[in-house]
Amino acid sequence: MLRFGVDRGRARRGQRAARRAIAPLLLAGLLVAALPIPSDSAGDPFLRRTATVEVVEKVGPSVVNITTERITQPQSPFGGRRSFDPFFDEFFQNFFEPRQRRVQSLGSGVVFDREGHVLTNEHVIARADRVRVTLSDGREFDADLVGADPNNDLAVLAIRTDEQLPFTPPGSSDDLMVGEPVIAIGNPFGLSNTVTTGVVSALDRSVRSNEHSFHGFIQTDASINPGNSGGALADLDGRVIGINTAIYQKAQGIGFAIPINKAKRIVKELLKTGEVRLPWIGLELQELTEELRSYFGVPKETTGALVSDVVHGSPAAKAGLKRGDIILSLAEIPISSPQDYRESLEEFVPTDRLRITIFRKGKELTVSVQPAPFPLDYALDLVYHRLGIQVGDLDKDTRERYGLKGAVSIEKVRKDSEAGRIGLKSGDLILQVNDMPIKNLEGFKKAVSRYRHLKALTLLVRRGSYGYSLTLPF
Repeated sequence: MLRFGVDRGRARRGQRAARRAIAPLLLAGLLVAALPIPSDSAGDPFLRRTATVEVVEKVGPSVVNITTERITQPQSPFGGRRSFDPFFDEFFQNFFEPRQRRVQSLGSGVVFDREGHVLTNEHVIARADRVRVTLSDGREFDADLVGADPNNDLAVLAIRTDEQLPFTPPGSSDDLMVGEPVIAIGNPFGLSNTVTTGVVSALDRSVRSNEHSFHGFIQTDASINPGNSGGALADLDGRVIGINTAIYQKAQGIGFAIPINKAKRIVKELLKTGEVRLPWIGLELQELTEELRSYFGVPKETTGALVSDVVHGSPAAKAGLKRGDIILSLAEIPISSPQDYRESLEEFVPTDRLRITIFRKGKELTVSVQPAPFPLDYALDLVYHRLGIQVGDLDKDTRERYGLKGAVSIEKVRKDSEAGRIGLKSGDLILQVNDMPIKNLEGFKKAVSRYRHLKALTLLVRRGSYGYSLTLPF
């Protein structure tokens, strides 16, 4: 028994000794397992080929660098003013030989179809005299402007080539989720295919820049600057979901992109007509003053604009809108003034069906309106309603007497209008509306259609041998 007990004790001591001997081996094995993967495995392309890499390889070749060139004229010795003496004007023009100055700027764009059309920001190509596009593979081409829409900061270019170009069709931005990863690809400072990553920080953001409001933007923390403005914002499936735009430079870490579904509607209009026709509903609005708010029983915390008139037979009339309705929102964009309403309409095209929320007799109602293109025949009525002037074609005798190539004549001025207050009268001639020269009555109607969303119009008016530039609220 004693020997048995001794043998058992020796066995236990042996087991403990064995465990002590094995423990360092186990620890060594764990340390080996925790060590970095050998260099051969670290170079495994299957581990390095992330979703971001695949998106860049897929979308990157269609993202282009855009170089614009603008020719500027030098200022005169009088700082752009005349000397009031024709002799000195001619002397200085001959003595100081004018030298043109070329100003270049950079941006990005995305080739989106087989025809070589490029989608970019309007501010990238604004006032450009020449546009040149460089692909990621180094090929360079001149490009022509198809059309631009400053209201939505979008433009379409056509590359001058018959060569096959890489392109990425537009995706969809309807199913975006806040927090999902996104990749911004562009050409900041002319560096091709620079990539930044981030997430969708917010949707339907409104931003005000350069006296203009933009709505419905995608907000992201991916770095977006003037160089990669106009480039692609893609999701991890390699879909182009937005067009980057660098219009807000007041904060760091905040970037914005135009949703691609909105861009597709604008592109369709630009390819069709070269410009974006603003939708027309047929409403005239006025400010909702405290007196009007009290009269219509509108709660103090409610903001809106009052419908002062509904054009007969217009989309608004067909949808049942009436004088006295208070417009609260347009397509979920809050409305607090007539200018808000006009700027909100700039976000859409005539084919978009719009939901308008109104306040009527103490209740909020929502109506659906199908806009239409602005009817040119209504332009003269609109001018008389807003400016108080009635215009007509220039007669042959007046045209020949003044040697004019084109203009329209003011035939009547409403005394209680702004035009009447500043002194416009029958017989005055309108030669230009904003930056659009007027050849005839049809041209005047087109100018009204183009600028009807603005809060003011600048008219170049001629009376006798004198010309005046007048700005009237519109």
